Amino acid sequence: MVNREAAALEDPVGESLRGHHAHLARRFGRAATFLPGVATFCAVPADPGPAEWADLSRLLGPGGFADMFSCPATPPPDWEPVFVLEGRQMIWPGGGRPDPPRAEPDTGVVELGADSVPEMLDLAGRARPGPFWSRTHELGTYLGVRDNGTLVAMAGERLRPPGWTEISAVCTAPEARGRGHAARLVGALVARVLARGERPFLHVAETNTGAITLYERLGFTTREPVTFRGFRTP
Repeated sequence: MVNREAAALEDPVGESLRGHHAHLARRFGRAATFLPGVATFCAVPADPGPAEWADLSRLLGPGGFADMFSCPATPPPDWEPVFVLEGRQMIWPGGGRPDPPRAEPDTGVVELGADSVPEMLDLAGRARPGPFWSRTHELGTYLGVRDNGTLVAMAGERLRPPGWTEISAVCTAPEARGRGHAARLVGALVARVLARGERPFLHVAETNTGAITLYERLGFTTREPVTFRGFRTP
């Protein structure tokens, strides 16, 4: 049974689109997704029927990409599977450990704005942290580390279900790895999230064992396994 505090994490995309990120949503009927360039994640109600899948199909258009994130519902059989990726949802523990991680100090961490988008897109293309688009930075605060003026690491805020903030796009350029940048950035974001009375959470692919080890060292714990899936509409 899901406790009340964690219930929003069962549908983080839908909760975010209905709440904090409603201004970045587009809808048709009971289906929703983000505006182009922000994110490709889609949401349908729990236990969707033919009408809800038809709403999402109309919203995305013929041959549209339905990134269902961690939604366990199965689309109609004529929706073409695009990818399946096993992962896990990790959360910052409540109550017992309220303080941010005692990682490397956040010296050198800078806030990234719209003027940094070309650099952020270039870094995401080289480091491949997961989906990152031209307007993804509008979802929340993004922080970075520069080396001689060049952006070499970043991390930011993505989904915002009630009471929670997802940390995402954690990545470091290949030539700058091993210097503690990821720990420094995640620690700075955790501190910000906790300061506004929310709890951090994140998602990570099961194959990314290095990231899982880092997040566990910083204090995150695994809440549950998830399966990320994408489909193409008829």
